[in-house]
Amino acid sequence: MTVLITTGGTIAMSGSRAVPTNATAAIVAGLGPDAPRVEAFCDKPSVHLTWDDALALVARVTRLAHAGEPIVVTHGTDVMEETAFLCDLVYDGEPPIVFTGSMRPSGAPSSDGDANLRDAILVAEHPTARGAGALVVFGGLIFGAADVRKRDSVRLDAFASPHEGPVGEACEGRVRLRPRVGRPAPLALPARMPTVEVAWVGLGDEGDGIRALAAAADALVVAVPGAGHVPPAALDAIRQMALHRPVVFCARPERGRILRATYAFPGAEPDLRRTGAICGGVLPSSKARVLVGLCVAAGLSTGEMEAVFRAYDPQWAGGSR
Repeated sequence: MTVLITTGGTIAMSGSRAVPTNATAAIVAGLGPDAPRVEAFCDKPSVHLTWDDALALVARVTRLAHAGEPIVVTHGTDVMEETAFLCDLVYDGEPPIVFTGSMRPSGAPSSDGDANLRDAILVAEHPTARGAGALVVFGGLIFGAADVRKRDSVRLDAFASPHEGPVGEACEGRVRLRPRVGRPAPLALPARMPTVEVAWVGLGDEGDGIRALAAAADALVVAVPGAGHVPPAALDAIRQMALHRPVVFCARPERGRILRATYAFPGAEPDLRRTGAICGGVLPSSKARVLVGLCVAAGLSTGEMEAVFRAYDPQWAGGSR
């Protein structure tokens, strides 16, 4: 039997100012005899979730899924992609773990919570979803946890996968889902997450923010312009910080990736890849923060972390380094 874990978010809100009212329970009641078994984990906007909350949630849902039960998680959309990715990184079972939510509260015009929840349950119970890991179902589309991004803060079609596109769709009670190939080996779920800060490199950056954030962190993620381009001063800061702690660099653009050898000016991608920092590939900084946190918690060496991140650097396959 499918288990629904509720955590709050807009799907659990109603009223003109969208306040928590346990609206998810009313949606479930409308599903009739086919409704899933419900467990209330918490009732929080997703931005109120702490690392302890997220770790406890993922521990609970993966334990249930390993026991053979398909899981649906209702979750606020603000950081849903991060929780789903965390879940995907530590889970290797067969039953899917499907995240969903809504952009509009219960009772609002065109409220989308009911349809999204029905689609999520349909996907969770469908045989083609077995082995798919963690998924996000939203607006009739199915997304893999690694590539899904919240692309719009208000529209109903809020989620997209900028690199791979949706992995399937749910429509008219049917599911079409592309099989998942090459699931990475799962990482351990830690008792606590280390401190990982994110620095943003921009116009005129001298590297001061990188140094300041890295000084108080167990690891650092740096979001860089273009396809891996930084000012020379910022490059030097990244190189210095990578001597003392894990540093991961990611492209700032939504459809970003880090090139290898297209540009040759000082601070271009070849220089960045030679700093000793780890390439985040196509991961956005928000997800690289989750992944490097798990790597640090597991005590992985820099070389081992590079091997983990390599799965998200598509230019690694084929060609020369």
